[in-house]
Amino acid sequence: MNRTVSTFLDNWLISPSHKPLIMRGARQVGKTWLVRNLAKCHSRKLVELNLEKRPELAVHFASNDPRRIISDLEADLGVDIRLETSILFLDEIQAVPALLASLRWFWEELPELPVIAAGSLLDFTLREHDFSMPVGRITFCHVEPLSFFELLDASGNEKLHAALSAAGETGFLSLRLHQRSLELFSEYCMVGGMPEVVEEWIEHRNDDRRLQLQRDLVATYRDDFNKYKDRVPPDMLRRVMDAVPRQLGNRFVYSHVNVEASHRDIKRAIELLTLARVCHRVEHTAANGLPLGAESNPLLFKIIMADIGLSSVQLGLSRLDFRDLAKTVWANKGGLAEQFVGQHLRCLFQAWEDPCLFYWQQTGGRQGEIDYVLQQGRHILPVEVKAGSAGSMKSLHAFMQRKQLPLAVRLDANPPSVQDLDIRTTTGEQVRYRLLSLPLYMTESLPSAIQRCLAIEGKP
Repeated sequence: MNRTVSTFLDNWLISPSHKPLIMRGARQVGKTWLVRNLAKCHSRKLVELNLEKRPELAVHFASNDPRRIISDLEADLGVDIRLETSILFLDEIQAVPALLASLRWFWEELPELPVIAAGSLLDFTLREHDFSMPVGRITFCHVEPLSFFELLDASGNEKLHAALSAAGETGFLSLRLHQRSLELFSEYCMVGGMPEVVEEWIEHRNDDRRLQLQRDLVATYRDDFNKYKDRVPPDMLRRVMDAVPRQLGNRFVYSHVNVEASHRDIKRAIELLTLARVCHRVEHTAANGLPLGAESNPLLFKIIMADIGLSSVQLGLSRLDFRDLAKTVWANKGGLAEQFVGQHLRCLFQAWEDPCLFYWQQTGGRQGEIDYVLQQGRHILPVEVKAGSAGSMKSLHAFMQRKQLPLAVRLDANPPSVQDLDIRTTTGEQVRYRLLSLPLYMTESLPSAIQRCLAIEGKP
């Protein structure tokens, strides 16, 4: 599979000064595969230590001398670890969290050896560590599920991917390619981006096998809940995880999880699921200026799942009936559309950035909400998400009049277009702005499309 994050990994490896790399991401998003593929593509010998399976190997890292560590590992494992031709991979490092502190010695005294650490529950360790983290001596890489464009590449639709990328720059896409992309988009909403599921679907296109793998992944996440039982009862974690897909597209409401549960327990469960990267918070912003998180209301937030395919399974949208597929996807009242967009907006961040999403909500007087709010350079950009090809934009008009912004984005089921609007809001105020409309499946083309519109506006 061609993964976008592989470019970051390639550049990290060939850099003359590669700091030890920590890979972060939910379970089963492909971290281990990426490292193995990196070694294969660069003809490097991969020395892989799974510390969950072999915690006894951690004793070698007690030394502050990285050369002695390597020498002891060679003797224990019976392998040669050559600095210029090997990669040392510490998988499931959260099983022995103190090893994270040892990474500094490799950067300071053995920088020629590439070292990668990864773990499916690594964020718990990073949040609650009681040791000194080697700040400034390590770097991070965030791994997300496969995006729609990555799925196109993996399924032999590279030329369609190229056409959609070009459409972001030109604003033109033929109706036939638009229709074909909508069909594949609907399919992606069911399959999702978990690598094992994608690989199985591409090879066999068997619904039963796909569903089994997706349900196994959901079960794997739930099995992890027993590891958190000292913090939150596993039943509460299950309830919150099941509530997230039902509340997609809406502000998360605690009482919709369990009316009898305490807010403290639900809040703690959300925090743990977020740390496990099973789901992601979309934070409220007042959007009065940058940074967007400067004026946030912690009581207002939405939540999306890590993967739209798993969300669909949890919602019971389980089988790919191609006769009614589009109807099934669009009938979810916009929830799946917001899940898709949020999941792909996270993919637009640099691999070394920790993705953070925002939305806007009117907190007094008239109701109003903007699904996502982005920062593009020095610009604030509202993003309206529609599940179909039509729908009111009252909130967007009011937001643009209130904030006096030049450009807004609408993601829906229509082909790409740009409009210069001059209208009045429901309260009679005049508002003028440029509206960039893209089909949902082109969310990954947003940066180039936005740059094109801002350049036309004369505000690069």
